[in-house]
Amino acid sequence: MASLSLQKRKKKSILPNILKISFLVFVLLLTYLPLIIISLMSVDKDPTATTFSGFTFRWYKELFSDSELIGIIIKNTVLVAVVSTIISTIFGTMAAIGIHSLSKKRRRQMIMLNNVPILNADIATGILLFIVFQVIGVILQIDESTRLNYFTLVLSHIFFSTPYVVLSVLPKLGEIDKNLYDAALDLGCKPRKAVLKVIIPAIKTGIFTGAMLAFTMSIDDFVISYMVGGTTQNFSTWFYARRKITKNFPVQKACAYNTLLTLITITCLIVYNIIKKKKERGAK
Repeated sequence: MASLSLQKRKKKSILPNILKISFLVFVLLLTYLPLIIISLMSVDKDPTATTFSGFTFRWYKELFSDSELIGIIIKNTVLVAVVSTIISTIFGTMAAIGIHSLSKKRRRQMIMLNNVPILNADIATGILLFIVFQVIGVILQIDESTRLNYFTLVLSHIFFSTPYVVLSVLPKLGEIDKNLYDAALDLGCKPRKAVLKVIIPAIKTGIFTGAMLAFTMSIDDFVISYMVGGTTQNFSTWFYARRKITKNFPVQKACAYNTLLTLITITCLIVYNIIKKKKERGAK
């Protein structure tokens, strides 16, 4: 009898585990299936991308030999992402430190205000920024054809990336000792030096996370970039203008670019985690 009841318990415990594993596999499949499909398309011989006719690295070669596409990727996509990430990380970190120093009531109000650009629809943010830049252009008497340019594209990316940095840094500020800053001042540090030497190192993980989020949001953006970029195109807006799959523009070039971007991201994450583990072992 005891053995029968034990078997029933085992059967009951197996079913929830199967459901959990099935759900996990389903979620992972939904998440990574598009990346797998894009990776396969990047090595497909068929230029129309309608059938898989064999493996080739032709599209990677053509990607690097296409001077127009490489210029757009490096100058208008990666450079805008890097510049906006650096500036938004600095602004976001400073804003987070300022918000954290406020009273509890004021802090909630500022966090709610910070969340508005995040929760707001991209199209609404894009239209708002478009109107703002147009109004400024009229006031400064800037020619209509040049009101939207590289500068407005960078400013827009800084605008929507900064709130993500703030949200990433604030939890880390809540973890550090509240008396740490005061102790640094008592030991003779000036306020600016205390922030740079004491607070910043204590929240560097949050800053790094915020920077990665800002970079991801920038390099992946289409809607806002399309609204405020003008004649300046990043990869997404450039691809949208050439979205028809033709022999003159095989979609595999775009797939090759996205595959390389995914591989670089995965490599960076692996390297970061390896370095982090080594430091943790060294600390022990």
